[in-house]
Amino acid sequence: MPDDTPSLLALQKRALGVLATLPADALELGELFRAAGHELALVGGPVRDAFLGRVSSDLDFTTSATPDETEALLARWGDAHWDIGREFGTIGARRFGRRRGGDDVVVEVTTYRTDAYDPSSRKPEVVFGDTLEGDLSRRDFTVNSMAVRLPDLTFVDPFGGLEDLARRTLRTPVDPRHSFDDDPLRMMRAARFAAQLGFTVDPAAREAIVEQAERIAIVSAERVRDELSKLLLSAQPRLGLQVLVETGLADHVLPELPALRLEIDEHHRHKDVYEHSLTVLEKAIALETGPDGAVPGPDLVLRLAALLHDIGKPRTRKFEPGGGVSFHHHEMVGAKLVAKRLKALRYDKATAQAVARLTELHLRFHGYGEGGWTDSAVRRYVTDAGPLLERLHRLTRSDCTTRNVRKAQRLSAAYDDLEVRIARLKEQEELDSIRPDLDGTQIMEILGLKPGREVGEAYKFLLAQRMEHGPLGPERAEAELRAWWTTRS
Repeated sequence: MPDDTPSLLALQKRALGVLATLPADALELGELFRAAGHELALVGGPVRDAFLGRVSSDLDFTTSATPDETEALLARWGDAHWDIGREFGTIGARRFGRRRGGDDVVVEVTTYRTDAYDPSSRKPEVVFGDTLEGDLSRRDFTVNSMAVRLPDLTFVDPFGGLEDLARRTLRTPVDPRHSFDDDPLRMMRAARFAAQLGFTVDPAAREAIVEQAERIAIVSAERVRDELSKLLLSAQPRLGLQVLVETGLADHVLPELPALRLEIDEHHRHKDVYEHSLTVLEKAIALETGPDGAVPGPDLVLRLAALLHDIGKPRTRKFEPGGGVSFHHHEMVGAKLVAKRLKALRYDKATAQAVARLTELHLRFHGYGEGGWTDSAVRRYVTDAGPLLERLHRLTRSDCTTRNVRKAQRLSAAYDDLEVRIARLKEQEELDSIRPDLDGTQIMEILGLKPGREVGEAYKFLLAQRMEHGPLGPERAEAELRAWWTTRS
């Protein structure tokens, strides 16, 4: 293909420049393995990234040496080594850079192997191989099936990965049906790489995913979760999510997402809530900040909330007289669905709770522009959001996807006003840490109480007064407390 030649040459030139920057320690490792009679090759992501002009911090190698032989060689080469991946033939090592005035060099070396899943098992069976080409054949995609032999830097590409890289295509090195059958997680990785690299999935591979989507069920939830998280944290998650939905994979790993297609929004317009959710996700990503900002990107909690905030709509859809459609309390139903799904995917409790809470709160702002909120309402908005406030700001703003310019401007202005009021109240009242004007010890002294339920009730009363009226001061707070206690008694 003549038109591809310049692209291939450009890729090769770029790769040579990156590979030339390989640490001398890595080349020395190649010499060490060769002297011991073993092959060693840099493989997978680091090679692919080199052709894309990226320097990878991961140095993954494959070798003809057995794990025991590899461990012995790495013990000689490195300052520390570990065998946590021995079951899969992987041994890791670190060589400290401080003695040589450079960075540490961390490597992982895996014995040539093949993976296969038993039809009823969640764990791959590992069989060690004896050739580099055989090892490359069992990798997920051709763009990850390229290698560079060390120490002489010989490029190895038996499956045309470089051409696929130039075409920006994800193709399996062997029949995709066999590849995905051997390791169903590769189907998730197709979606993830589409998002990370902006590549398209080869038609044959896509067809195989459609045929075998249900086989993802044998893969552990933790491995599926990790792929989904990497997809969401990528530069273009929409591309990966579309692969999941269009191939049917999402029906098995995140069924609430495809269920949003062809739904109708609460404003009675025929809007595809699935597309709306993808748009909200993109807008939320655009509102993430740098490392020193309020919401440093990429932020998994915000991105999950943006994607899933409307998943309660299918469960709450109701056709009203006159042709309207309502989704009453879809935010509450959605919060429960979010918590359930993220628990099934084995997300940690804190992440699941945060995403569910943002889902529950995402409609709280609606109505602010029509009717003025009291200071008390603003305080409750802030305290209910708690540490999620900055994410809630971004989710709420992103949820406005209307094409009506005037309406969009009105909503944006209203939220601008709300944020100004929040900032003003924070300055006046230290809103992030609102407490009653009297603490528990003072309450017990004033009312002559011992620790117990009544002290808690009094505390809640004073907190409600604080929320409603702002700072009362100790004297007024004591008067209000005594009056409440007299009435209660």
